[in-house]
Amino acid sequence: MPEPFDYEVVEEIAVLSTSNKGWNKKLCLISWNHRDPKYDIREWSPDGSKMGKGVTLSRDEIRYLKDALNSRDELIDEE
Repeated sequence: MPEPFDYEVVEEIAVLSTSNKGWNKKLCLISWNHRDPKYDIREWSPDGSKMGKGVTLSRDEIRYLKDALNSRDELIDEE
């Protein structure tokens, strides 16, 4: 059985989308097991009590992602 984990949502940065069932895909800053907060993208139930699988990114990783997306701006704007 997996070990329990502790988390604290330090900041909700953005709601990226909402499913038909009301789950919100969010970009948040989350502290996992009392460690320094990291950027996190995952789905949350409407009341915030349950979470889906997601991806957690360090500050450097989020910077690289931002740069990569910014370099594609002109391609995204054309779609």
